[in-house]
Amino acid sequence: MAVYALTGFSLVSLISFGYLSWDWMKPGLVADVPTGPMEKSLPPAFARPPHIIFILTDDQGYHDVGYHGSDIQTPTLDRLAAEGVKLENYYIQPICTPSRSQLITGRYQIHTGLQHSIIRPRQPNCLPLDQVTLPQKLQEAGYSTHMVGKWHLGFYKKECLPTRRGFDTFLGSLTGNVDYYTYDNCDGPGVCGYDLHEGENVAWDQSGKYSTFLYAQRVSKILASHSPKEPIFIYVAFQAVHTPLQSPKEYIYRYRSMGNVARRKYAAMVTCMDEAVKNITWALKKYGYYDNSVIVFSTDNGGQTFSGGSNWPLRGRKGTYWEGGVRGIGFVHSPLIKRKRRTSWALVHITDWYPTLVSLARGNLSNVPGLDGYNVWPAISEGKESPRTEILHNIDPLYNHAKYGSLEDGFGIWNTAVQASIRVGEWKLLTGDPGYSDWIPPQTLTNFPGSWWNLERLTDGLRKSVWLFNITADPYERYDLSEQRPDVVRALLTRLVHYNRTAIPVRYPAENPRAHPDFNGGAWGPWASEDEVEEWEGGGGDPPKSRGKKKKCKICKLRSFFRKLNTRLMSNRI
Repeated sequence: MAVYALTGFSLVSLISFGYLSWDWMKPGLVADVPTGPMEKSLPPAFARPPHIIFILTDDQGYHDVGYHGSDIQTPTLDRLAAEGVKLENYYIQPICTPSRSQLITGRYQIHTGLQHSIIRPRQPNCLPLDQVTLPQKLQEAGYSTHMVGKWHLGFYKKECLPTRRGFDTFLGSLTGNVDYYTYDNCDGPGVCGYDLHEGENVAWDQSGKYSTFLYAQRVSKILASHSPKEPIFIYVAFQAVHTPLQSPKEYIYRYRSMGNVARRKYAAMVTCMDEAVKNITWALKKYGYYDNSVIVFSTDNGGQTFSGGSNWPLRGRKGTYWEGGVRGIGFVHSPLIKRKRRTSWALVHITDWYPTLVSLARGNLSNVPGLDGYNVWPAISEGKESPRTEILHNIDPLYNHAKYGSLEDGFGIWNTAVQASIRVGEWKLLTGDPGYSDWIPPQTLTNFPGSWWNLERLTDGLRKSVWLFNITADPYERYDLSEQRPDVVRALLTRLVHYNRTAIPVRYPAENPRAHPDFNGGAWGPWASEDEVEEWEGGGGDPPKSRGKKKKCKICKLRSFFRKLNTRLMSNRI
């Protein structure tokens, strides 16, 4: 029998946490905006394609929003969600690139070759060019398309860049994480470069501006320069709240009573992001877009508990296939929703946004067969049943195989050593190594010796490779039913076999020294020439290490000095 141990404080006290009340329309520090009600009138007739604003946050934990009982102040998100439709059966992927690729393509990662890990900065890899992307479909429907924020879908050649994949404009970073002020990203010791781009050029002049502020301000500028009579799609992929934990000190001061330093900084970043969303929403109203707009809010994966995030009361964290890694915060806010102010338990997955938004835009989906997503707008707007009944969380043949898994344990049809997870109806199956499996309460107390968080730990199950849960009855994954219901295990393994037959080979090439920022003037960016790309993609193998000469990087030493100085300054922040 499983043995649980809860340390630190009682389960009852954790579940009873409430969020702090706060005037959500109080003028914020992102911009000085007037106050007023969010909704003044009934929605107009759905007479023309709506403006679409898709907001994606990075590493925000399931618990880390006010309406999930958090101690973090998110009055804007709380209000938008309360006036719209909260998605409480909403799923994403456990890490960055997979969620973003599935949003942009409407396909599971086994159908794009991105089923293993993320796209690394030095890999000659990107979102497959044969995929018709969401912004491309919206362009076809007459939309102006803009991206602000984190790309993380590859950039080794120019054809991979956001402006070549359907976006008219782009301001943001290409890699997975950067400094919020200097926009530096180090992919290993000594492999550092600047990563903020405007279109296809390096945006050196924007250095020093806090990214959450910068991105919200850019959205406002886009709205100010566009006509609300013409449909617009803006994809806002905030860097927040991914590490490094950096925030203006005035936001950190609000959480000065938090004993845990990481949680304090993380909370400040979440609240800062919340105010950025407030300013984006206000810009939609100010410039005449709001009444015909659809705002979608989504996280990209579970929170990283070692960096202040919390997925409580769900099991696991970012990078795992437990609910804490794949169940996301999601809601839709729009005057166009027919049944507002409610919570939806309709099953929704991040791949569903592609067909849903293209359908809202009155675009054509007939020339993109084989999508894994569904149009869930009737479920969201009208409360109808979701067309989705199952989710393939993933099949990753390259991930470390579980020590105790075998084909025999998989009824001779599936090797349970392989990392995989699927949900069918109310049942969820995991095989292989699903990742870190503890339940970690919010990190609100002062650091404890040897650990800065308290946890409830499952102490058995270390020799397992198959888990089965009734996720509807047991959303916290406490009661493994794999031994009691072998019939269900076998049925779900059969579905994994089905999906695996449709998978394309994993694309996860070796890192290439040619990608080093020093070869590109000190910045991350496309580095492969057309001749090189033709040679590699034609079967010539990995790029030769000696190819190309280093471009002189006159500012690298100076930037290195400022990077070290900035690090010291950050270490002195609250």
